[in-house]
Amino acid sequence: MKPALLALSALLLTACAGARIGQINADPSRYANRVVTVSGHVTNSVGVLGTGGYQLEDETGRIYVLSRTGVPSRGSRVRVTGTVTPGATVLGSALGVAIREDHHTVK
Repeated sequence: MKPALLALSALLLTACAGARIGQINADPSRYANRVVTVSGHVTNSVGVLGTGGYQLEDETGRIYVLSRTGVPSRGSRVRVTGTVTPGATVLGSALGVAIREDHHTVK
């Protein structure tokens, strides 16, 4: 198998495009350290100098998203791609399962 094809196959096997937040929360070990894409609306957000976090909600649940690329405002509809981090801690407070954002798109 060619190296490029092998690399693409590995990427496709580790990515979980179109995951639901409820699925991630129900079985965080299945998604741990995997890239996922989720969509929903922002229910809460905090940002300082382009970094921060926000809570994203879809019909199945809520999850925290940690961002270094800016934080969308409350009420925004967004699509997020990032890595699932079980047991995330921010400023000494345990958040539980979170997504460390690679990028997001405001719809």
